[in-house]
Amino acid sequence: MIDGKRILVVEDEFIVAAMLCDTLEDHGAMPVGPVGRVSEGLEVIAAGGIDAAVLDWNLAGESGSSLAEALAARDVPFIIATGYGSVDAPFNDRPILSKPYVSAHLIEKLSGLFTG
Repeated sequence: MIDGKRILVVEDEFIVAAMLCDTLEDHGAMPVGPVGRVSEGLEVIAAGGIDAAVLDWNLAGESGSSLAEALAARDVPFIIATGYGSVDAPFNDRPILSKPYVSAHLIEKLSGLFTG
């Protein structure tokens, strides 16, 4: 279901970001990034051309909320990756991918973005 989709990967831990990108590629998606800073993510989002995003909620101490706002403003679906279990409103209704990541859960949650 994610085959051919351009998925922005926002993750500040290099090894985790590499694993996410590898998993996406293994399932036919085209990872964009990874980016590890809010400022970088905002630039990629502003440039457009992405179909969805995996958004780490805590980027080296910075909240991912501004990235979530930018994605929502452009109607780009996204999942929130966090080790905290939940996020505050207004994004607490978004799909959550809990850390540590399980590849099958990543693909399931991303596929759900495109199936309604």
